[in-house]
Amino acid sequence: MDVFSLFCLNFVERYNPPVYLEEVDPVRFKMLFMKKLFFFLVLLLSTGAMTAQRAYQFEVIKENPVTSVKNQSSTGTCWSFSGVGFLESELLRMGKGEYDLSEMYIVRRNYEEKALKHARLHGNLNFAPGGSFADVVETLDDFGVMPDEAYNGLHYGSETHNHGELDRILKSYMDGVISAKNLSPVWNKGISGILDSYLGEVPQTFIYDGKEYTPYTFADELGLNQEDYISLTSFTHHPFYQPFAIEVPDNWRWALSYNLPMGELMEVMEHAVMEGYTIAWASDVSEAGFSRNGIAIIPDEDAPGNAGSDQAKWLDLSSRERDAEIRTRIGKQLLTEKEITQEMRQQSFDNYETTDDHGMQIYGIAQDQNGNK
Repeated sequence: MDVFSLFCLNFVERYNPPVYLEEVDPVRFKMLFMKKLFFFLVLLLSTGAMTAQRAYQFEVIKENPVTSVKNQSSTGTCWSFSGVGFLESELLRMGKGEYDLSEMYIVRRNYEEKALKHARLHGNLNFAPGGSFADVVETLDDFGVMPDEAYNGLHYGSETHNHGELDRILKSYMDGVISAKNLSPVWNKGISGILDSYLGEVPQTFIYDGKEYTPYTFADELGLNQEDYISLTSFTHHPFYQPFAIEVPDNWRWALSYNLPMGELMEVMEHAVMEGYTIAWASDVSEAGFSRNGIAIIPDEDAPGNAGSDQAKWLDLSSRERDAEIRTRIGKQLLTEKEITQEMRQQSFDNYETTDDHGMQIYGIAQDQNGNK
């Protein structure tokens, strides 16, 4: 549930070093060398796309087991998909096997709780699809979990999730309830009815692998306990080594995170990954250095090497134009990264530059040829 504006390697690829021959015939070697030289020159005279793609070379240091990536499609429920992915990785780590848990069951239960809190606060809550990892992990005792096959949330004639209509209807319904100023004792049944129509009714029991469960007995059998997990963060506007509720709209539950100095936070994260754990991570995909090529960095826009071949042109670009240029080059060439400090992180949070706009999962560590992890 944290906002890290540091770096993230979301997807890694293995780097296989070339195999060299110990003994090669001199004539054959010369012919082979000339062919390779010609091929290299052809590449240089081409667009250079091939060499650009090879600019980054990664060595995987640690890669922990994860389940397959699930498609949140047209929904604002990344927090549930990444949080459930974290739970599924926990089951793998604990030797429980591979499970496909229901994201939409957790989404549904949170919408019901969010509607109630929204009403209690007279409409002064962020009633929107967004959420935090606390909505997944810290509700295990209240909700339990279900397999996706028992509750997939696709009750509206679509093979993929699309909540555009559902979200608008829920928001309009709650606006109507609150504006009435005199709530009836059955208003919450209307919310449940809408969710039943779109996501399906929640079964009291279900059969999985020939055995009958409730969401609570299923969570118990899997060994998922909310007390086993903690949320960590790092900000200076609250004391270190104490918990506080991160002040972002999606933290509607006001869940607490334990505050650590940034360096210690990074040490804890790296240690956890090296010990076989994955991390549910709230990231900022609006940053210029976030690329959908599978690489995200915080580039140093003032570094001479990042300006490219035309330094004068680079200096004339606006900040927005530099961001756009950086986005086209992320993953295609090595860029100098910015050294992030605690003060920079805090400033970016205070001025809204860094936000918690996408939930993801960290499952390993890799480093590039410059030693950047």
